[in-house]
Amino acid sequence: MYSSDQEIRNARERAMMIETLFDEDYLRDPHPVYARLRAERPVFQTATPQGVRVWVVSRYEDVKAACTDPRLSKDFTNNPHLIKANELEGGDSSGYEAVVPHNMLFVDPPDHARLRRLVGKVFTAGRVQALRPRVEEISAGLLDKVGPEFDLLRDYAVPLPAMVIGELLGIPESDWPRLIEWSNTTIEGAVLDPEDVVRAAVDFTTYLGELCEARRAEPTGDLLSALVQAQDEAGALSQRELVDTAFLLTVAGHETTVHLICNGMLALLRHPEQFAALRADPGLLPGAIEEFLRFDGPVSTSTLRFTKEPVTIGGTEIPQGQLVLVSFLSANRDAAQFDDPDRFDVTRAPGQHVAFGHGIHYCLGAPLARTEGAVAFGHLLERFPGLRLAVPEDRLAWRPGLLMHGLTSLPVSTS
Repeated sequence: MYSSDQEIRNARERAMMIETLFDEDYLRDPHPVYARLRAERPVFQTATPQGVRVWVVSRYEDVKAACTDPRLSKDFTNNPHLIKANELEGGDSSGYEAVVPHNMLFVDPPDHARLRRLVGKVFTAGRVQALRPRVEEISAGLLDKVGPEFDLLRDYAVPLPAMVIGELLGIPESDWPRLIEWSNTTIEGAVLDPEDVVRAAVDFTTYLGELCEARRAEPTGDLLSALVQAQDEAGALSQRELVDTAFLLTVAGHETTVHLICNGMLALLRHPEQFAALRADPGLLPGAIEEFLRFDGPVSTSTLRFTKEPVTIGGTEIPQGQLVLVSFLSANRDAAQFDDPDRFDVTRAPGQHVAFGHGIHYCLGAPLARTEGAVAFGHLLERFPGLRLAVPEDRLAWRPGLLMHGLTSLPVSTS
């Protein structure tokens, strides 16, 4: 990798100088950490728990700029060595390298436009809206089963979007538990054993590949059948693109909504006056969902980008061949964009949060997440007006991953 012993020594010395961002304080509460970064080091080099060097971008305007800068690429299919090149001594990047997918989240124009156009032809707002009665039915059925105390994450927030995206794609109900397990493992790739991540990704994509072939032979009218048949003047999805697109829709369509529901409900439980205001006026719910997404959104950082040439962001030059993470969680608490950003307010006017990303990679599934969120909070507020935490708040734990920002459980009592 390096051309001389001196370069190797220099790289090791630089590695030792890198401060750790993703420490216990960060996992316990990332917002004070990001506040310091925005104030002091808005473009900051750190390392992932696996030992891969990354630059973290934390200010709102810088995040938006990074998301639209063509010099920052997301196409690792022909550049997997970049992750290895940014690995610190003793780190392990194999989990990243082995699961680089071929879907619209990890390609650049013009391939990105082709893939998004093909997927957008079948994953339409109309299809999402038509699904709402079924979301209502699934939500009601799950809440019918809970007792006076239950884990809101395990018993409701996890199965609801998993069942919805499973039904949308045409994944058999008996396979939904495996879908959830594979999704959790691949999302947590930065903090788990790379072999486990690779195994889950391989099992997941193999399963989806077999399901795609079954839909090719016998279409059933679900979204997966529509993706198999999707074509335009640029042609159809390749088999690899088809499988990896189904993978993206499954994982993104599940994980984001889980933590939208739980993070939003925790914010309400921590701010009883806001909970009371929302119960008193359910018409506030659409705006409240946007505040849930802004105040403590489900996505902490973007997936990786890399610099194709030196890029200056927020006054800091990032050299060529460096990995970059933009922090949506931090951007949404930036006082330069939002008045009193640490105040949770369900009546706040929309402020163009970036919880679903920005630019060409803006989340295609945002309408589905908003629909599921509206149904979920509507049902929870209606059924359980006295909902409260069933454990002391200091017993709540947050997931250790870098991508998703969410709890590991949320025990609640209905009275």
